[in-house]
Amino acid sequence: MTANAVLSPIPTPPHREPPPGVTAMVRMIRESFAVVEPYSEEVAKFFYGMLFSLSPATREMFPANMEVQRSRLLRALVHVVQMVDRPDDLIPFLRQLGRDHRKFGVINVHYEAVGTALLSAVKKFSGAAWTPKVEMAWAEAYTLMARAMQEAADADNGPAYWHATVLEHQRVSWDLAVVRLQPDHPVSYKAGQYVSVETPQRKRLWRYYTPANAPREDGVIEFHIRSVDGGWVSRSVVGHTQAGDTWRIGPPMGRLSVDRTAGTDILMVAGGTGVAPMHAMIDEMAQYGENPRVHLFYGGRTREDLYDLDNLQRIATTNPWLTVVPVLESDPGVRGVEQGSLADVVTRYGAWEERDVLVCGSPAMIRSTVSRMLVAGTPLDRIKYDPFTLD
Repeated sequence: MTANAVLSPIPTPPHREPPPGVTAMVRMIRESFAVVEPYSEEVAKFFYGMLFSLSPATREMFPANMEVQRSRLLRALVHVVQMVDRPDDLIPFLRQLGRDHRKFGVINVHYEAVGTALLSAVKKFSGAAWTPKVEMAWAEAYTLMARAMQEAADADNGPAYWHATVLEHQRVSWDLAVVRLQPDHPVSYKAGQYVSVETPQRKRLWRYYTPANAPREDGVIEFHIRSVDGGWVSRSVVGHTQAGDTWRIGPPMGRLSVDRTAGTDILMVAGGTGVAPMHAMIDEMAQYGENPRVHLFYGGRTREDLYDLDNLQRIATTNPWLTVVPVLESDPGVRGVEQGSLADVVTRYGAWEERDVLVCGSPAMIRSTVSRMLVAGTPLDRIKYDPFTLD
């Protein structure tokens, strides 16, 4: 299923050549998908039309307006196609996605309908590139992906979602709000992970946000949410959420984390509200006396975008392992900050070869920053980032 799957393009290293281990199946999938990708809107419309015809019950899993959902389908496919030869990354992601989809009431028969609709859509727009071997490659790949999702969902004994009550809605600026919620039961997330949420103002429009605090004894979760142009959910949250509203929160996902026992120093790169997972991890680390060194580059267009800077700098004053570097793209009059894009500034400091690198922000920011770091010599296996959407 791709019901509101949270997926953004993975940055691709410049001049990337297919690794020797890429199989014929992977090559056929990528080559046929390259033919289909220019027709993304038509592919998505055909896919959902076929899915709802094969399994009418799935229509209730989606919002009435499918415009945003259709754009997400191709982002989901791009993400999976790019990871199809990286099972160590893809399988854990699919398992998380399978557990997350329990909140929709997905059952095995739905996966069958999705697979049939997907192959039909790719076939229709592949033209001569679609051959029996290509069809077999897609069918085999989808079977493996669906199996990973189903097995993870079947093995999960936790709740499919949690109810949470809004305790406070604080309007930080015209386009940014801090929302604090009290779940009915503690949500079992780790600092740095993200969760899906559904608000009463936007039923069936699930969106993914990252808690900005480490798990607390009282279970309270804090989200930092910025209104996005055309963002049905984010604009509603910023403008209309009220104390007492009941949200639904899906299972935690994501692989951003800090292993304090590994003995490896950390580089964090955050753009805008992408600072939320970094703040959560720093919040958790601040509970301990000894930590690896953490260098956080926190970027935005103007000083107003760095809404969490004062809080982070206060933490740094009492925790010498933390260094916070503010970065501004379009506010040259501000002192005490680095000027330029995050990609420019981070690589200006070097390649950071010996550090674990965590990156969070908009898809464009992640793509440009990771690409520049790879060019600068940062090892790809040192870099972690989660697929994310703006709304």
